[in-house]
Amino acid sequence: MKLDSVDHIGIIGAGMIGDSLAVLATGHGYRATCLVRRAEMIPEYKKIYDGYFRQMIEQGLMPAEQLSICERYLAYTTDHRDLADCDVIFECVPEVLDLKHEIYARIEETCPKIKAICSVSSSLVPDRLAEKATKYKDRIIITHPFNPAHMVPFFELCGGAATDPAVLQFAKELLESLDRRPVVLKKPAPGFIGNRLQFALWREALNLIESGIADPRDIDTCLMYSFCPRYTSIGIFEHFDNGDLTLNMRTCDAVFPSLSNMAEAPPAVTDRVGRGDLGAKTGVGFYDWRSVDMEAYQKRVNAPYWRFIDWDMPKE
Repeated sequence: MKLDSVDHIGIIGAGMIGDSLAVLATGHGYRATCLVRRAEMIPEYKKIYDGYFRQMIEQGLMPAEQLSICERYLAYTTDHRDLADCDVIFECVPEVLDLKHEIYARIEETCPKIKAICSVSSSLVPDRLAEKATKYKDRIIITHPFNPAHMVPFFELCGGAATDPAVLQFAKELLESLDRRPVVLKKPAPGFIGNRLQFALWREALNLIESGIADPRDIDTCLMYSFCPRYTSIGIFEHFDNGDLTLNMRTCDAVFPSLSNMAEAPPAVTDRVGRGDLGAKTGVGFYDWRSVDMEAYQKRVNAPYWRFIDWDMPKE
């Protein structure tokens, strides 16, 4: 259900996350304005936006005419002044601290009624983001999504030393009105929850390769056909609680000493980067992507998330 206290959502920075947030906002009947740097890129951003909705139409999640209704709630601009009446702003610019500070200064100058400035940063902590702010120092928070934000419902929120707790509560309620599943961290940490867990798993996967225990295909097969599907319906703490913590303790004692504690990327990654084998974008990484049907691959990526799109979309 829409929040009565939010009439206009600003999104600064288009691209993957910005366009996805525009879909999320307008798909729930919120008026949204995307601030972009280059007017000539707006048709491309609009194409991405339309494409996300057309995928929903193809999945039978909404009628074709719904797209034109949602489009009425969206505007693009290159002028900060068009965000003047925004209640909340999602900042989606690159992870460059000076750029973010410049954006926040402009918001303080031109947006008098802001309740929260929500950065989608995946690496910078709130204290760094807010260190040069004045008027809105207490309203700059992290609201980190996973891509694409309109499909993956999880958001992780955190504030800094100056954050007003009411701002985090407001942002949480806004995201819940967008059918997201937000959590609020007790304190910030690099990588927050999701990336810390993902990269802990990634570190051990790389260690298995480096140690000659398994190759990438075997490791991916394990993940896809063993415990990962379980964690789409229950959590890891539920799982181990249900399995007897005595057994868990013994397994921790047996396995933990041999797990990787590497503190930087290993040769399995750095050697490939050095050769220019960067993955799908260059055709070769851990896999050979040159003959892969990327459309079919993207369908596999999206498949687990369609069930989360059950929105009360605007009717007019």
